[in-house]
Amino acid sequence: MKTEKPKLSYIGYPNRYICTVLDEMRECLKNLNFAYFASLIEEVQMLANRMEASLEDKKDIRKLTNDIHKLKAIRKKLKKEVDKLIEKRK
Repeated sequence: MKTEKPKLSYIGYPNRYICTVLDEMRECLKNLNFAYFASLIEEVQMLANRMEASLEDKKDIRKLTNDIHKLKAIRKKLKKEVDKLIEKRK
């Protein structure tokens, strides 16, 4: 049997961090070269938006996980009630 290459899903470029972009903005100020300053502002905005969205997603996942645990507990109680009712009916 021939081994197949797995399908890998990764982005081929490193992650950019807000601090990195801010450092580049500081370099612009230091050198008084504002040619690409506007694009750096847009990049910081994009990275901050992604960060905020990710934090909200994580908060939503945590809430959903808590809801699942609550629902599992209720389901367990309901199952016991059903079992008691079945026993009572017999």
